[in-house]
Amino acid sequence: MKDIVKIHSLESFGAADGPGVRFVIFLQGCNMRCKYCHNPDSWDIKGGTEMTAEELINKALRYRAYWKEEGGITVSGGEPLLQIDFLIKFFMLAKEHGINTAIDTSGNPFTHSEPFFSKFSKLMKYTDMLLLDIKEIDPERHRMITGHDNKNILEMAEYLSEINKPVWIRHVLVPQYSDFDEDLKNLAEFIKNLKNIEKVEILPLHTLGIHKWELLKIPYELQNISPPLQERIENAEKILNSALHKDRL
Repeated sequence: MKDIVKIHSLESFGAADGPGVRFVIFLQGCNMRCKYCHNPDSWDIKGGTEMTAEELINKALRYRAYWKEEGGITVSGGEPLLQIDFLIKFFMLAKEHGINTAIDTSGNPFTHSEPFFSKFSKLMKYTDMLLLDIKEIDPERHRMITGHDNKNILEMAEYLSEINKPVWIRHVLVPQYSDFDEDLKNLAEFIKNLKNIEKVEILPLHTLGIHKWELLKIPYELQNISPPLQERIENAEKILNSALHKDRL
């Protein structure tokens, strides 16, 4: 089982990537090319810094006193599922220390095909929860935003519901790209059919990562797109959170 991982960065006191205070590990590598990505420097799987599972656990444990009962470790990206062999080993180690584990993922690598599916099923035994980013419910808009279809991502959400694994759904709200009432209502309907969703989060577009696109000399197509207005954020929150209460839209 792979013991070396490619790390993009670490955050010692994460408060926005799962319950409580989290030690957040951002892994290197992502196949999707989201037009608003704030870490395009995490795309290349060959980049980053190499670390072992033991090194990461030891580093994380230095901050355990701050986690209290709710906190723990979140592995994000990039796309953490691209390094699934490492994740299995790392989370097995984490569980030996009684650490709460979470994965922040776009779901893009998910497939029912082998060998991935067996590895994913094994990983879920050591994973307490997932933060699943659903960029768009409409497949064409999803492909336009990310360069990839969303069929397997929605299949992953359904599988996690089948095994009753706790999930927070995240949706990045981008004017003209992922802020359409019809799509938000369709996403809410999809969420209604899942039995394991504990929370829905709206993540408004921000422009904090534009300088990285410039440094990497990658054209940033959303130069003229402003963050969503507060009323649109509240609208999205109302629609999607209605799915948790099984209300009619």
